[in-house]
Order: sequence, then C-alpha cells, then structure tokens
Amino acid sequence: MVEERVQKDAKKLFSSGSALKKATPNNIHDIPDQPESRISTPDNELNRVLGGGIVPGSLVLLGGEPGIGKSTLLLQLALRIQNLKVLYVSGEESEQQIKMRAKRISTEQASPTNSCFLLCETSTINIIEQAEAISPGLIIIDSVQTLQSSLNDSSPGSISQVRESAGEFMRFAKESMIPVILIGHITKDGSIAGPKVLEHMVDTVIQFEGDRQHTYRILRTLKNRFGASSELGIYEMQGSGLREVSNPSEILLPNREEALSGISISVIMEGARALLIECQALVSASAYGTPQRSSIGFDGRRMSMLLAVLEKRCGFRLSAKDVFLNITGGLRVEDPAIDLGLMVAMISSMEDMPLPDSVCFSAEIGLSGELRSVNRIDQRISEAEKLGFKRIYISKYNKLSPSISGKKRSIEIILMGRIEEVVGHLFS
Repeated sequence: MVEERVQKDAKKLFSSGSALKKATPNNIHDIPDQPESRISTPDNELNRVLGGGIVPGSLVLLGGEPGIGKSTLLLQLALRIQNLKVLYVSGEESEQQIKMRAKRISTEQASPTNSCFLLCETSTINIIEQAEAISPGLIIIDSVQTLQSSLNDSSPGSISQVRESAGEFMRFAKESMIPVILIGHITKDGSIAGPKVLEHMVDTVIQFEGDRQHTYRILRTLKNRFGASSELGIYEMQGSGLREVSNPSEILLPNREEALSGISISVIMEGARALLIECQALVSASAYGTPQRSSIGFDGRRMSMLLAVLEKRCGFRLSAKDVFLNITGGLRVEDPAIDLGLMVAMISSMEDMPLPDSVCFSAEIGLSGELRSVNRIDQRISEAEKLGFKRIYISKYNKLSPSISGKKRSIEIILMGRIEEVVGHLFS
C-alpha cells in the first residue's frame, strides 16, 4: 500500500500563461478535413517506423535496454533535423555530458539550419513553462522515469509518478500540437517499465532492440495510431553514432566461401519491407534420453509443428534427434513464410547436403504438408531477383501479377504444392 497526497489544484496542470479550455461536442460531419501533415526527419529508418514522419501533437514512447543507443538515436535526430527548433530535456545527464556525446556523434551530421536547445530539468511544470517560452517544434525527454510532477508526492520512477507525468505531457502535446518523444526504461523481462496504462496513453510505442555485443540495432514498432505497427528499421552502431542500413538483406545474408549444410535463405516481410535472411539448422543424434529442441529468433511451438509435419509427411525420423534453429542477425521472425526455408535447412543438416547459394524460399507450411500462399509475393520475388538469386520456391496457390508472370526475369520461379515435392526436387 502506498499513501499518496492529491492536491486538487487544477491550475498546476498548466503553466502560468495557459488558460483552461472547456471542450464542447461537435458533430463529426461538421469537423473540417485537414490534409495529413507530418514532420519528415533526416532519418529514413525512423520515418518508416513512425509511418512516414512525426505527427504534430503526437506522444511517442521509445523503449530499450540500457546502453542500447536510445539517447544517441534521439540526440542524433535533434542535431540533424532541419528548419525545426528542438528542445532536448534530460533528467539523467548534465549539459556538459550531453555536449560531449554530441561531439562524439560528430558535428558533421549537424544541420546548419538546426536549433537544438538543452534543458536539464525533472519538474514537469518547469519543462512545460520553458517549452512555452521558446515554442519548439519537437520536444525530446530523456527519460520519463526521471520526471516529477508537483501533483504527486511519490518519488520519480514510481507507477503513480510516471502515469501523472505522462498525462501532463499528453495534455500539453494535444493542446499545443507540439510532438513529444519520451524515452522509457524497460524491465528485466523486456517490457517497458511503469504502468501498462503508459503504453495505452501514448500514440506510438517503438522499441530499440539488439545485442550490445553486436553492431546492429533494430527499431521496431509495437503500437502506432498513425501507421502500420509492423514496421522495422535497422541501424549500425559506429563510433560516430548510428548509421542507417538502407538494404538490410545485404547484412543478413551469409558471406561464406564454401557450401555448408543446414543453411537456407528465406524471403520474409517486415511491415512493407521485404528481407532476405539466413536460416540455420543443426540436426544431430541425441546424446541424452530426451531430444533437445531449441530455437533463437523463432517460435519454439511452431518449430515443433514443423518437425511433426516432416516426420509425418516426409518420413524423416526426428523423434530421437536434437534440433537447433537460429535466425541470424538478431531478428525475431513471425512471418509464416519462413516455414519452408526452415524445413529445408533441417533436412539439409540431417542429410548433410548443402543447398545451392542461389536458391531462396518463401512459403507457409500447413499441417497436411501443403505449401500455402503468402502475401506480397511479387515484392518478395523482386527483392530476391535484385540480390542476384537464380531460383525461388513458392506455393503454386500464390496468384502472381501479370508484371511478374508475364515478364522475362533473371530469377526462375518454381511453383510447388506440397513439401514432399520440394524435398524430392532438392535432395533426390
């Protein structure tokens, strides 16, 4: 039980220069239509994840592991954005520390028409007063767990304090039409710290993921009221900051000199972007009584389903085998089109027969062993062709557009109906 003292003073919700406004109901047909306007940032990956840019008056929450690069990403944005005044508020660092990080990020990335103001403050009332004084076009707050509202006596970072502070900035953003980006901490299980209502209050929730031991970072949308919630952005961490990776397939594909068994290439969709990724499988005889099943970047229950289909429909005895799956690049894939590539990789490992480097796969597997159609197959084929692949295996139930089926292409499209046909075609 936590005792809280509530001060019923409505004036403290606003700064001294603000006036309380009463909302009145309006007929939806009487509300005038306005063209959609977004603030386009110089970061194309961030624009894609946000749905095309920052919406005026929106509240965005960015979460991620400690040291993953959240502050670097947003400070880099504040320095590079053009013709826009940015207020960067930090409750965790001093002005000198932020200045040192800005110099490390490289002043070459800073825009000559940029105006970035730093404010080291944790009081929500003081931050709003300073924001009204300089009228910025964008506010970045690092982080919401350090904010403290005068309407709540609990310590910063507590559930009630985070909820109240986020509520004040939500009201400020909607009334002033100034977009606000909040940085949020996450818990040890990977969820954003604080009350769950925090994610419901904001308009967009994006998460910065990746392993700090590797150079690549993934920016993923978890919620977006103004665009798709399945977009993905990829960055490379360098000494001078984060670099956008415009073609992720090039970093996700293997660079090997010899053919190896247990490796296949699948074409998946992440939002509106087609990616070619490497799937790795290792199948070996079990040294213990109970076979081990392990997967990284892929649902373990779906892996068990694919193993059952292989055993039932293709006759492979996998019940006494250890099976390990890995999706390279640190991605977690939910697109069912990866099924065929994983099954082929498992067969390749078990038979110790490497697959050709110029072959890729994109199809979902049903319980009866049929190859099911997947969405946006034209885009998947075009991406594979652009990266130099010679053959792609897809379901014969996919409907190809005339631009794909009628045009002479450098990639051969192989249509299959069942997994047995694919196995016979590749390993006979």
